[in-house]
Amino acid sequence: MKKLESTLTNMVIVLVAVAVITGGVLAWVNEETKGPIAQQNEQTLADGIKTVMGVTDLTVTASQETTSNIGGKDYTFVIHQVADKNGRSLGAAVESTTGGFGGDLKVLVGFGTNHEVLGYTVLQTAETPGLGAKAGKWFQKDGKGSIIGRKMDTARPLTVSKDGGDVDAITASTITSRAFLKAVNQAYAAYAGQHADAQSGASKQIKDK
Repeated sequence: MKKLESTLTNMVIVLVAVAVITGGVLAWVNEETKGPIAQQNEQTLADGIKTVMGVTDLTVTASQETTSNIGGKDYTFVIHQVADKNGRSLGAAVESTTGGFGGDLKVLVGFGTNHEVLGYTVLQTAETPGLGAKAGKWFQKDGKGSIIGRKMDTARPLTVSKDGGDVDAITASTITSRAFLKAVNQAYAAYAGQHADAQSGASKQIKDK
C-alpha cells in the first residue's frame, strides 16, 4: 500500500476524518446512555422524595415546575405534591437551586401540611470538597444546625445566628450555610405560594411535569 504523502491537504483530510469519526462515536455513546441516565435520575429523585417526606409508601400526585422572581432574579422550582396510600395529602417535596460558594447548590426539601420541614437532601453541590457532605448532615435532625421540624414562615425565614437568626452555621463555612438556608427558604416560598394561589384562584407561571 502506498504511503500517504505528508502534505498539508492530506493532514487536513486525516484530521477531519478523525473528528467526524470521534463525533459519531460520542453521539452514539450519548444516545445509548441517555435512557439509563434518565432512569437513574428518576430513581434517585423518587428515593429522595421518600427520604425527605419520611414515608416510604407514598404517591406523587402531581409535579409542577414554577418560576418565581426573587430579588430581581428568576428561580425555577419543581413542586412534587405527595399523598399517602389512602390519598391523604402529606405536603410536598420541592426542588430548589441557589448559588453557593463554589457554584450551584440544589436541594430537595419536604414540607408537611402544617408547613413544617420534614426532611431534606442535597441533590447537587459544587462546594469545596467536604462542605457539600457537611451540608447534607449538619442541618439534619441530629445535626448541630438542625432545621427538621421547624415551622416555616415566609415573614421569618431561616437564617444563621451570625445574621441574627437561630440556626447554627456549618463550622468555618458560613457562606455555604447561608446558601443552603436560602435554598430552603425559597423552596418553602414556592410551596406556600402555590397553596396561596390555589386558595385565591390566582394564576402563576406553573408548568406540569
